[in-house]
Amino acid sequence: MEIWINPACSKCRSALTLLDAEGADYTVRRYLEDVPSEDEIREVLDRLGLEPWDITRTQEAEAKELGVKEWARDADSRERWVKALAEHPKLIQRPIITAQDGTAVVGRSEEAVRDALSREGD
Repeated sequence: MEIWINPACSKCRSALTLLDAEGADYTVRRYLEDVPSEDEIREVLDRLGLEPWDITRTQEAEAKELGVKEWARDADSRERWVKALAEHPKLIQRPIITAQDGTAVVGRSEEAVRDALSREGD
């Protein structure tokens, strides 16, 4: 299990606290420092079952500068979004938890983190 975090994010810290309380075995990835490649973002999107615009923090200053809210949300525009997330990792929703079963969740609630834990198996 890997969790992509921004240490300044309270939701990330809450997720880590819960993972620790449950004795989970996980690796922390500070994705603002260890920036995911476009391929890694595509893989996580596949695991999440989401599109790049679904995990884009559109309220961030960088998102406003790029004008992402105005971007098309369709198959033809998907790569533009993936490239933006790779170039501006602050735009990636957090925390993202990848589970051993090949899935992933955006762990912004206790329920979502518990869902990721339930996918770990034994």
